[in-house]
Amino acid sequence: MPAERKARWRKEVDWLLGVTDYIVEFVPSQQKAKDGSSMEIMVTKQRTDLQMNIPALRKLDAMLIDCLDNFIDQNEFCYVSKDAPDSEKGNAKRKDDKWWLPTPKVPTNGLSDATRKFMQFQKDCVNQVLKAAMAINAQVLSEMEIPENYIESLPKNGRASLGDSIYRSITVEFFDPDQFLSTLDLSSEHKILDLKNRIEASIVIWRRKMNQKDGKSAWGSAVSIEKREVFEERAETILLILKQRFPGLPQSSLDISKIQYNKDVGQAVLESYSRILESLAYTVLSRIEDVLYADYATQNPSKVTSNRKFMREDSTVSMSESMFPNDDGDRAETPTSKTLLDFMGWDADSEAAKDLTGLSEGALLKDSEKLSQKIANIVTNKKTSYLESLGGLRSPTARH
Repeated sequence: MPAERKARWRKEVDWLLGVTDYIVEFVPSQQKAKDGSSMEIMVTKQRTDLQMNIPALRKLDAMLIDCLDNFIDQNEFCYVSKDAPDSEKGNAKRKDDKWWLPTPKVPTNGLSDATRKFMQFQKDCVNQVLKAAMAINAQVLSEMEIPENYIESLPKNGRASLGDSIYRSITVEFFDPDQFLSTLDLSSEHKILDLKNRIEASIVIWRRKMNQKDGKSAWGSAVSIEKREVFEERAETILLILKQRFPGLPQSSLDISKIQYNKDVGQAVLESYSRILESLAYTVLSRIEDVLYADYATQNPSKVTSNRKFMREDSTVSMSESMFPNDDGDRAETPTSKTLLDFMGWDADSEAAKDLTGLSEGALLKDSEKLSQKIANIVTNKKTSYLESLGGLRSPTARH
């Protein structure tokens, strides 16, 4: 990033986060009087979720900028405009649907080994930033309240939300989630997202029926609480499988509704900042993959494909480039990390840009180990089920 743009970025981020200094909570503290006696008083401190997550997001921000700075000495590849003649493009002919982007051009013999290792290491760095930003974003969304507008838009029973066919498949005596999904048409993003929206809505409906939050007869349940809990567990399992198989799905109707009607300024700041970093990290990751793909196409012209599946084999992120990511395969195990205190201990100082000519395999390995240790600290022992992460009330047994 140019120095001017970098300064403007940091200034605007400070503006965004500045209000969070005044979002506080009361905590007990000891105060000593002049006569030596002590008394307990209440003092203010920044709210816990902001105190944990804002430093973590700032560290991710710094890591992403450091990664961009590391390319300052790069001179082995360049970009060719989409309007350039074919004679200038050479091996830089884009074969996918991103026609509006310039195409990277690498030497005729491909990248050098040092540059290739450097690019792969930067890809891993950005990928870890992406995963951490998505984890924080998912955690913030899970803590947002379900708005009344969303609840009022729901039908009064799970069957109406799911449809007769899906409802019967979920409520059978012997349920196999993989077999259930194999009977559905999941050929398009729209159909997958529609299924996810239906299942999330049914979970909210079932939970509301069991708790009878508003006491309305329309929300009463004719099915036993035990069976409702079984249905919830099955629906949760389906959502987790969808999350693993299709990590690039857009936000569901429930998430969009939470963002739209959220009234908590602190949560709004955390959600927007983490989503911005998530988007930027994914963009940088995609540009790095463009260069690696150009290198691969140069060395293996007979194996070039338009979908670039080979690029994803060693990555934990597999998403359509037409949308922002919301999840990844690895994160299914830890969708909501509660604390980030270890993560906050990272060194935020920017590292100098690496000289590609002096980059050794040993240095890359050492840096990779350090990176793994940093990112590993974002995961905590606290794990929350998808059902609990939907917010609002829990099932009766889940409360004990």
